[in-house]
Amino acid sequence: MPRNDEDDGPDQNDLIGGIASLAVSSKGGSLAVSSPDAPPPPSLPASFTAPDTTDSSTCGDPECNGDNDDATGAGASSENPAAFPATGLPVVDDGRRRSLAELARKLSDGKLKKILVLSGAGISCSAGIPDFRTPGTGLYDNLQKYDLPFAEAVFDLDFYRRNPRPFVSLARELWPRKRGGHKPTLAHCFLRLLERKGLLLRAYTQNIDGLEVLAGVSEDKVFECHGHFRTASCIRCGASYDGERCRDEMLGGDGTVPRCQKCTGYVKPDIVFFGESLPGKFFPLLKKDIKALGIGKGGLMIVMGTSLEVNPVASIPNMVRGCSRLLLNRECVGNFVDRHVEGSKDLFLPCDCDDGVRYLCQLAGWEKDLDEIYNRIHS
Repeated sequence: MPRNDEDDGPDQNDLIGGIASLAVSSKGGSLAVSSPDAPPPPSLPASFTAPDTTDSSTCGDPECNGDNDDATGAGASSENPAAFPATGLPVVDDGRRRSLAELARKLSDGKLKKILVLSGAGISCSAGIPDFRTPGTGLYDNLQKYDLPFAEAVFDLDFYRRNPRPFVSLARELWPRKRGGHKPTLAHCFLRLLERKGLLLRAYTQNIDGLEVLAGVSEDKVFECHGHFRTASCIRCGASYDGERCRDEMLGGDGTVPRCQKCTGYVKPDIVFFGESLPGKFFPLLKKDIKALGIGKGGLMIVMGTSLEVNPVASIPNMVRGCSRLLLNRECVGNFVDRHVEGSKDLFLPCDCDDGVRYLCQLAGWEKDLDEIYNRIHS
């Protein structure tokens, strides 16, 4: 059923408290994975590349034009949202197009003032980082070389205590680098654009690749729910360990497993493994942000590139009430509905993340700004 903000039900504090209780009761506040009976993501046509009508180089990232304020893309406009170029996006009905154009109008007119973003592995796929669960190409389907008892063991704390080598090997592939590593995608650059325009309340990410920060988003505007590689600590005594030293040891030579200087326990980057608690600031900060996004405050929540399967983070969209929600995703997830509902505050646009943010920026007249950020990072 589509979400109805007028329905009676628990308020935001009750929802946050309930999710917190669920998390604490499951592995002491650790990650919990649900397994909904959902089909695999549908295959998509070729990725979208907007026609280049300027002299400057544009991003052909899989998935520019117009210098004036009313330019919204080749043939598209907020007044005529149906007339947009042939793209790699799945067919979108007229109702969805109208709703997206109206949302873009509110963005460009300043009627939406606070935007909360929740993202998952899908926003990093065009950077060459696989997601976790897509059959055939996902990370969990390509870990055979590590001889794991089960795919998720590479991020399991108990398994790391017994055998840290598989994670160290994987970390050498995933570790964020400013040079020679994966670079931010158009979707990451969109987050930087939102911050530059003073609209980004917070970007909650389930990813550990650090590409939001590499895109220039301020660290205090990003909450990496599952941790990051910038700092490290001992898994036995919890003592802090220099993050750069951990990086140098894991990435150097054949890869060393760092040892704690206090208790000789294994050290790992501060990313959240199964069996570990989320960062302590998660629930207090989320409560504050949900309140700031509340009814009548010009709020918008954007969800993109996520299966919404890992709790408690997957429950964040359910906590938002009284504001619009936009899902940019290959498949419909959570309590969004896979059809256009006239008058609903929810909108699902079936797309790759880069395609979706480019189209939204076309309609809002922000495409030139988006490409400027992307081109600067990739130059």
